[in-house]
Amino acid sequence: MSNSQTAGVQLSLQNKVALITGGSRGIGAATVRLFHQAGAKIAFSYQHAEAKAAELAESCGGPAHTRAIRHPLNTPEDGQSLIAATVEAFGRIDILVVNHGIWPSHEQPIQTMSTQQWNKTININLDASFGLVQAAAAQMLSQPLKQPQHSHSRGHIVLISSSAGQRGEAFHADYAASKGAIISLTKSLSTELIGQGIYCNCVAPGWTNTEMVADVFLQPERANAALALIPIGRPGNVDEIAGPILFLCTPYAGFISGEILNVNGGAVLAG
Repeated sequence: MSNSQTAGVQLSLQNKVALITGGSRGIGAATVRLFHQAGAKIAFSYQHAEAKAAELAESCGGPAHTRAIRHPLNTPEDGQSLIAATVEAFGRIDILVVNHGIWPSHEQPIQTMSTQQWNKTININLDASFGLVQAAAAQMLSQPLKQPQHSHSRGHIVLISSSAGQRGEAFHADYAASKGAIISLTKSLSTELIGQGIYCNCVAPGWTNTEMVADVFLQPERANAALALIPIGRPGNVDEIAGPILFLCTPYAGFISGEILNVNGGAVLAG
């Protein structure tokens, strides 16, 4: 049997430049590693985890291949300037993964939720995402195609939502509302941009073992409540989310746009 028959299927991002927001930890870091393995050049943003970001960038080839960019994401302008920084670093952008976000871990009834909490969640999770996709779409449409034979594809945008964006989440209305808006944004972007060759899709994880939700699984009552919503009986791991993100950025997903891909152990069966 020849090598070509035994090599298996390869999901390649060779010659692509990707920006992954919130890339120093959790799902973002797993996606950075997987994209590096697939051959992409990567910029990823972080805010506080400087040591982890530096270690991750170095393990993924260093500055020639992977760059960690310390950058706030609180406003549309922040998103726009991060796209500019990525283009400055690598000359173009082919893939945008909007992964950053916050989930206030304390339970907050809507009648006592502060305007400050609501605004902070919306600003980070939604407003900055708007700036990112706005600037990324403009950049993708302006730059020359690397592979003219694939002129139908000018780029990929993958936004990360949540199962909470589809079914809501009691005592976390700010987070659920922001992630529901990300789903609607995905569908709107797809309708608008797919005719111009930009694929827009969404991955909606359920409960996943990350630092952001670690406190939940240390509290038996909250952990049991979360697990009761997952038919598969366990939270996901970060590689199980990164894999679908990678797939959506390859030619194997060439007939998929506007999709809300649920990756949640069967917890939500609608998109």
